[in-house]
Amino acid sequence: MPTLEAALRNSTWGKTLTEEEFARALAGTCERTIETGAFVCMKGEPVDHWMGVVDGLVKMTSNWVTGKTTTFTGLAAGGWFGEGSLLKKDVRKYDVMALRTSRIAYLNRNTFLWLMDHSIPFNRFLITQLNERLGQFIGMMENERLLDTDARLARNLAAMFNPVLYPGTGPELQISQEEIGFLAGLSRQRVNQALKALQEANLLRLEYGKLTILDLDGLRNYGG
Repeated sequence: MPTLEAALRNSTWGKTLTEEEFARALAGTCERTIETGAFVCMKGEPVDHWMGVVDGLVKMTSNWVTGKTTTFTGLAAGGWFGEGSLLKKDVRKYDVMALRTSRIAYLNRNTFLWLMDHSIPFNRFLITQLNERLGQFIGMMENERLLDTDARLARNLAAMFNPVLYPGTGPELQISQEEIGFLAGLSRQRVNQALKALQEANLLRLEYGKLTILDLDGLRNYGG
């Protein structure tokens, strides 16, 4: 398990900082362990931190008073999120929940703004991050409107292997079919059917509690 310092130092943005900047970032970051089903952050609360997944798996979701729920994306180790909310100085517009016990880094607002003021590479990282996230959400909207269930699941999985947003994710992902169902909004039975179809297409390999991606481009373009 990586320490908080190692997780920050090995992050895409952490690698670009000077020693002074990194020391400031580390001093302004704390770590919390979030149990399965608990909130990492909640819709409507003040946005005081930028957050990263040190270890574990969480989902970004919106829960309505009607009882309806929609999941925007899953966030695995190495993923950082919440920069848009910090920049807008607005209350949070979504919930983030732990799908398993997860270690989360919380970098406070003042440190985030200090890094923006002092590090050009950090700003470049943020621009790339925001652009990549925008493309991801536009793709999700297109997928929901145009694709069948198997194709939507394929592309949801492919999104979790985005090398820009989730640089810590290799070809293997420790994830259960139940967790995939939570991310995709599908029953475990329907997830099982879709995963078998994707395995038969030689796009991934299923193992107990784990899947291995064999053809990432094939997943990204499945059904299209």
